[in-house]
Amino acid sequence: MPTFVIAGASLAGAKAAETLRDEGFDGQIVLIGAEPDLPYERPPLSKGYLLGNDERDSFTVHPADWYAEHDVDLRLGTTVTGIDRVTSAVALSDGSTVPYDKLLLTTGASPRRLEFPGSDRDEVLYLRTVEDSDRLRAAFQPGTRVVVAGAGWIGLETAAAARGADCSVTVLEPQSGALQEQLGPELGAVFAALHRAHGVEFRFGERAAEFRPGLVITSAGAEVPADILVVGIGAAPNVQLAQAAGLDVDNGVLTDESLRTSGENIFAAGDVANSFNPLLGRRVRVEHWANALGGGPAAAKSMLGQPVVYDPVPYFYSDQYDLGMECAGLPTPGSYDQVAYRGDPASGEFIAFWLSAGRVIAGMNVNVWDVNDDIQSLIRSARPIDPTRLTTPEIPLPDL
Repeated sequence: MPTFVIAGASLAGAKAAETLRDEGFDGQIVLIGAEPDLPYERPPLSKGYLLGNDERDSFTVHPADWYAEHDVDLRLGTTVTGIDRVTSAVALSDGSTVPYDKLLLTTGASPRRLEFPGSDRDEVLYLRTVEDSDRLRAAFQPGTRVVVAGAGWIGLETAAAARGADCSVTVLEPQSGALQEQLGPELGAVFAALHRAHGVEFRFGERAAEFRPGLVITSAGAEVPADILVVGIGAAPNVQLAQAAGLDVDNGVLTDESLRTSGENIFAAGDVANSFNPLLGRRVRVEHWANALGGGPAAAKSMLGQPVVYDPVPYFYSDQYDLGMECAGLPTPGSYDQVAYRGDPASGEFIAFWLSAGRVIAGMNVNVWDVNDDIQSLIRSARPIDPTRLTTPEIPLPDL
């Protein structure tokens, strides 16, 4: 009987196990996770759970009894410490080994850390796990002075949660604006304005250089009052296991469009995978929830020998204050030459389109719903579209 091992009890890993059973695989499935918790979805950690609106068990991937009922050997609090590609076995932190016929890496990513005087203090917090979110929830008390390092998605979502808890918030960002790498300056300015309207102070062009009790010293020498410092400067893929095994690694574990790595019978999905996306014509490593949700099942089907071409339009969503949005595509600076709007960004309800040579490469719907599928279709079509039609609300998106 074949054994499929999944290293990483993440959303991607748990959905891969589910898909294997749904597709009729009757061999052994061993799902191994370093965290003590059941596999769970991470977006609530910076959204509903951090705000106190979501219960802990509302974002687990499966209930506890699902794994036994589906004959999935779930091993929590255990780490895969090595891959022996010669014997096709993995070594575990408890000293045991598990042979595999197929191996899936869903080891995720870890927060990038800051190193400066005082960065090891308990008041310097990160956000990746449910325990991290618990610590932030406990720290976000009325009157707490919060400094956030990083004006990316995690930084801004934690800033919104802190303001919701009546904390004072200052955001430090070494770049010239918010969300520069994620959205570019045009939409980054929209989000910065949203946060300023809710009392957040931004210090662009500055980073945290030192933490003292009650104080953050910035790279510009400014002294910013702070009871806690929240670091949200991105995440690095957990490639150590793959790299030690001699797999091809470059900003993640390299895979083809079927999520196969350079190692025979080894696959990768989720945050750790840097995969070739035929739709985009290049490799991309996407850390968003939707990539884990879709990548795990795609990898499972590929492990079963089914023909798989994993080419999703990258998708992300965020909730901050009274703003809810969905974003399709990757609107990174340099990838577009125009931003067009359907609706007025100042109104809080609009759709933004990023275009390159007249083609929509990304779109964001802000407090406008049930249109993201249409935006994704525009991206997939790769056809030039008249910006005048694109920005005319009376023309339904499917008619474009």
